[in-house]
Formats: sequence, C-alpha cells, structure tokens
Amino acid sequence: MRIVKILERTAPISSPIANAFIDFSKMTLSLVAVVTDVVRNGKPVVGYGFNSNGRYGQGGLIRERFAPRVLEARPESLVDATGENIDPHKVWAAMFTNEKPGGHGERSVAIGTIDMAVWDAVAKIAGKPLFRLLAERYGVAANPKVFVYAAGGYYYPGKGLEGLAGEMLGYLDRGYNVVKMKIGGAPLAEDVKRIETVLKLLPKGARLAVDANGRFDLKTAVEYAKALSAYDLFWYEEAGDPLDYELQAKLAEHYAGPMATGENLFSMQDARNLIRYGGMRKDRDWLQFDCALSYGLVEYLRTLEMLKSYGWSWSRCVPHGGHQMSLNIAAGLGLGGNESYPDLFQPYGGFPDGVKVVDGHITMPELPGIGFEGKSDLIKEMRSLSDGA
Repeated sequence: MRIVKILERTAPISSPIANAFIDFSKMTLSLVAVVTDVVRNGKPVVGYGFNSNGRYGQGGLIRERFAPRVLEARPESLVDATGENIDPHKVWAAMFTNEKPGGHGERSVAIGTIDMAVWDAVAKIAGKPLFRLLAERYGVAANPKVFVYAAGGYYYPGKGLEGLAGEMLGYLDRGYNVVKMKIGGAPLAEDVKRIETVLKLLPKGARLAVDANGRFDLKTAVEYAKALSAYDLFWYEEAGDPLDYELQAKLAEHYAGPMATGENLFSMQDARNLIRYGGMRKDRDWLQFDCALSYGLVEYLRTLEMLKSYGWSWSRCVPHGGHQMSLNIAAGLGLGGNESYPDLFQPYGGFPDGVKVVDGHITMPELPGIGFEGKSDLIKEMRSLSDGA
C-alpha cells in the first residue's frame, strides 16, 4: 500500500467582491489529488483536497517541498498499525521533515491541502464517510446534522442596501437562519445602515453576524463595539489583527456580546496563545480555526486537545472556509457547526447535490471519504486533475 502520485493544479476562484481588507478579483487556490495503489471498483483510490479561500494557491510549496517528501518516504513508513490503510499522522510527519518550529505561514496552507486529500483517501479505503471514521477513531458520537450559516454581505462595486437585502433574503429562503455580512470596508455610519437594513428583514429566530476581517485598530474596534452593542448580533468577528491578542482581550472589556476569531491562526501554538492571552470567553465566544489553512486535520486534532485542556467545549468551534472537510469534522467530532458560502467560491464551496439547509442545519449524506463525489460540479473539476493518473 502506497501513495504513488501527488498531483497539483492552481485554480481560479476569482470574484468581484471585497471585504474590509482584500478584494478577490485574482484569488486562487490549490487543488490536489493523492493517488494510491489501492484499487476499488477497478480504479485506484484517489483522495482530493484544496485550500480554503483567502490564501491563494500553494503550488510551489506543494511541488517543491511537501509532495516530494511524501513520495520519497519508504511506503511502509506511511502505513497504519493494521497495515491496511495509510496513516495521516505519519504522512504529516513526513511532510514536516526538516521544518523548523515557528513561522506558521503559507506552509501550513500547503500541508493542510495535502492533508485533506490524504484523509479523503483514508476514509475511501476504509469505505466510510470521513465523519463516521473520525467518530469511531476518537470516541465521539457522530451527528450527521450540522449547523451551518450563510456567509456573504461582501462589498460589491455598485452594490447598495437593496442588493444587500436581496442577497440576505436569498439565504433565508434557502433555509439558513444565521447570515453573516462584512463590516469595516465603509465608514461606521454606513455600516450601521447596512446592519439595520439586514436586521429589519430577519424573521423571528434568525440572527446576523458581522465580520471585520481584522481591519480595525483598538480605537476603531471599540467604536464599532459600542455601536454594535445596540443590536443582538450572533457574533462580532475578527475586529483586529489575528495575532494581536491584547487587542482582542481589551475589546472584550467593551463588548459583552459574543465574539469570534481564529480563522487566520495557522497552528496549535497560535491557537493556544489566543486562548491564553486573547481574553476569549468560553461561555459565549466562537473559535474559527480552519484545518485547510492550519496544517490540516492532524494539527486540528492537536488544537482540539489543547482546547479541552483549557476547559473549552469543542462545540464552540465553527470553522471558517465553507468546505466539506470541516463539515465532516463537525459531524464526526461534535463541533458547533460550519461556515457556508452559498453563492461564492464555487465549485469548491457548498454541499453535495441534493443536500438542503433546513432550519439552519444540513444532514450529512453517507458518502465515502469527504463526499466530493456527491457534488457534480466539484468532482468534475477534481477528476480532470487525476484522470489518467
């Protein structure tokens, strides 16, 4: 049993949208296929992975550093104790060979992309949905019903309040009961109008979250906090730089409502520093670590164990990214839910065909692996990379 090829392609996910910090007009990601010598139904088992939006493709790092280390490793060194499957932890260790600690930047995204593909292959070899495999391995009761929220509300050229309202109504019509919009890309007074526009159209029981994408200094973050305190928001997300733990801690003194952050922390160590020094409150705040950006599920499992040691429930984790990998982790390990991009970053976001949002939740289909084969537009793109491998 061995990994015989690791294929990679940079793919565009460009869109004429912007948040408070960046525009997505030239955004890319890396698509990876991990080809094994295990044969099912006459074809080799192939695992697929890609990195979340917002960090661009990682082709150079994948091709020049991390894929070669896996392919050069002795095949028997990457097999689990049963000898019947690949061990993702051993593959991860091979990728991290000769890497210094610290400096958790783009390399965490490259490793996380391959790691996703490895887990997809491992679950397919086992003949199980990844969420079932995770629940069995880590002693958690799998729950196929997962909370999801609709992320959007970006700044578009020429998009006014009417366009924002129409977008949010579209999410509500599709079954979401929590929607999220961007703030910080306009003056506070204008953002307040945008927030109030959305709040007025929300039915009873529906909630709004807002996301500043790390735009604010402490003074501005507090100004927004004071204004946002007038509303019952689902959360106030990533007010300042993700590594400015002092800002996050001081902001908690001015905002009693729930806050969320963590999507731009790419290691267990950085996540631990947030918990130690960021003033996060385990009774109300949310953690958004994204395995596809932070060294993959192998590292995410370390982060979850760290959270447990600090008394945090895994149900306070709602990962960033809107991809099926995090959906499987949420269903298999008892996370609080997952982000969703109903209309953006396609075909990589969203759910398998036929999966509907009902009262803010989806039910995971019983598809082997991560379930990419159930999303026709996505698996077509993936197979175009691996066909003929």
